[in-house]
Amino acid sequence: MDLILKYFPNLTEDQIYKFKQLESLYQDWNLKINVVSRKDIDELYLRHVLHSLGIAKVMPFKAGSKILDVGTGGGFPGVPLAILFPECSFHLVDSIAKKLKVVNEVVEGLGLTNIKTTHSRVEDINDTYDFIVSRAVAAMPTFVHWVKGKIAKQQNNELKNGILYLKGGDLTEELKDYRTATIYNLSDYFTEDFYETKKVVHLPIKYRG
Repeated sequence: MDLILKYFPNLTEDQIYKFKQLESLYQDWNLKINVVSRKDIDELYLRHVLHSLGIAKVMPFKAGSKILDVGTGGGFPGVPLAILFPECSFHLVDSIAKKLKVVNEVVEGLGLTNIKTTHSRVEDINDTYDFIVSRAVAAMPTFVHWVKGKIAKQQNNELKNGILYLKGGDLTEELKDYRTATIYNLSDYFTEDFYETKKVVHLPIKYRG
């Protein structure tokens, strides 16, 4: 938890409480339904919570923003972002029901009212969002295809509406066809070794009416 406060020192008491609760909630539910590896549970704040909040360093969402988290798994990056941005709405989608059960229990345990979850493939979601976030569930061309038509027309934030993707490693080949993509190195924000190769990719996507 000290790791979160190191990089986000201005949290409210309520936010600090909720971030602290994450560990016990995930440890408890992970014993029943395994959604996070043993090692990752032991380093939950480093590998999952702070990693998710890397998106916030690149894009501090304005109040009223709508964000879709695709392939949320155990609730990352959506749950930590929802704690950090209580005035934004988050829609967490996954095609695996047991993962969403854990997410729903964590959301309920934290009393988060700005998250809704859907057990579905993202292609079947009929709504539009300011941003679509995810943690490397597919190569960028596949992901772009999945989220086609889901970007809102109205621009509310400093960055243009589109995808904010947590990725690692060399992305040269994967992003060669996306000239408007911007890569943000998380090592510029976080000093821990874990973040040496971790990145946030912002890909603006135009509204298709």
